[in-house]
Amino acid sequence: MLKMRIIPCLDVISDKVVKGTCFKNHKVVGNVIELAEKYSLTGADELVFYDITASGDNRSVDKKWISRIADVINIPFCVAGGIRSVQDAALILESGADKISINSPALENPNLINDLVSRFGSQCVVLGIDSKDNFVYQYTGSISKTTNTGKSTMDWAREAVSRGVGEIVLNCMDQDGVRCGYDIKQIKLMADTYNIPIIASGGAGTKQHFLDLFQKTKATGALAASVFHKHLIQLAELKYFLKDNMVEVRL
Repeated sequence: MLKMRIIPCLDVISDKVVKGTCFKNHKVVGNVIELAEKYSLTGADELVFYDITASGDNRSVDKKWISRIADVINIPFCVAGGIRSVQDAALILESGADKISINSPALENPNLINDLVSRFGSQCVVLGIDSKDNFVYQYTGSISKTTNTGKSTMDWAREAVSRGVGEIVLNCMDQDGVRCGYDIKQIKLMADTYNIPIIASGGAGTKQHFLDLFQKTKATGALAASVFHKHLIQLAELKYFLKDNMVEVRL
């Protein structure tokens, strides 16, 4: 049976992990290498790293810390941030990442999805969608550049799936960092519509929020940040709670 994934998310600036609320007011919460190792040892199924200012700064993700992370963890990890070419992606994967995630660069050039899938396969290519009021936002790591693209969230997901993307992380912006629960309605719609893994992001505040997500939607993974960074939820306790409530997880 498919096991649900619990995925800590690490937003990175330089080699520091930061966390904000609704994509604003970021504060440093730790060192990227140290937190990556900690989560790997305490039960994370996967990690996601976002170099959050890369796209807005018109650069690719800082690769210095990717190989260092690969050296200290033994679980899959995904890297995102300004990946605009097959060459950018190749360097990241060669440095030890298992997947790459694209967001703003795919909006700039949708053919990038096709190019990456053709070279690396769908299983390596994740699309991040930052969604607010059912519209897609771009350059969300930079307050001054954050832009409503005018694209419908569902229309953009449909196009990305048709181009071969293997997984979607749906970041519900209004829920980000507020710990009031995942946007069940929006996540359910996407997970019911597309036959690829949908990872929910934005809103986790309690163990019950994770349970609600898996009981009420077909999402196959839950991404969260502040509840783990601030020690509000322990990974092992969360997994046993989910298991006790009939959600299949890796223990």
